[in-house]
Amino acid sequence: MPRFRMTVEYDGGPYVGWQRQENGHSVQGAIEAAVLSLTGETVLVRGAGRTDSGVHAMGQVIHADLSKEWSPYQLQNALNAHLRLAGERVSILDVGVAPEFFDARFSALRRHYLYRIVSRRAPLALEAGKAWWVPKVLDHEVMHAAAQRLVGKHDFSTFRAAHCQANSPVRTLDRLDVTRNGELIEIRATAQSFLHNQIRSFAGTLKLAGEGKWTPDDVEAALKARDRKACGPVAPPDGLYFMQVDYPDVIPDRRRPVTDTDANDGDADDPS
Repeated sequence: MPRFRMTVEYDGGPYVGWQRQENGHSVQGAIEAAVLSLTGETVLVRGAGRTDSGVHAMGQVIHADLSKEWSPYQLQNALNAHLRLAGERVSILDVGVAPEFFDARFSALRRHYLYRIVSRRAPLALEAGKAWWVPKVLDHEVMHAAAQRLVGKHDFSTFRAAHCQANSPVRTLDRLDVTRNGELIEIRATAQSFLHNQIRSFAGTLKLAGEGKWTPDDVEAALKARDRKACGPVAPPDGLYFMQVDYPDVIPDRRRPVTDTDANDGDADDPS
């Protein structure tokens, strides 16, 4: 049974998130429905990370096992046709054949996310739903200085959702950079994995620093508190994008049974 690795782009606005749920339409469900419509097969599509409602992706990586051999080009075009006919805001950017032991989630080395803030007085028109509108000037240099206090291996209890199901709050944050291009402020984060709401918690806290309400020392104190109550407000989902997943050049063979429980357990990467 061939395994296909795909890179996916989606607008998170119309969906309850990546993960299939009973309370609404998900990106995972949309892709699985497209596969069913195309092949007649009910398959489990597994993603490199989960995203909440309203969170977007430009480089989500998924895999699926199909019983039929397909050329990657043919499969990409056929799935996109079915997604388009169904009115989905999802696009398959590329398809490749992967080793049977490749796992979109477990084989990942690093995940990269972007959070976008538009800092200006005028409300958003074209960017509505695609960025966080902050109607005041933010000091991105102070935000970046504060962000560096969070880089490294820490207990991130302050910056995870109260209902996060990860076994441990300890993560290693490889990168958290804040830059400005005109009205646009970009926060870029890289780590092997993230906690639920971690990046949106970072963004809301760093905004306080950009406004001058907090200092970098205050951000560091919030981290050391290891208490959710010490976190700044959680930023809205509109500005968050799942950008890219890094994998080793050679995927190690760590074969394990694939179950629906694996695809939906609480340790799955979910920074949104």
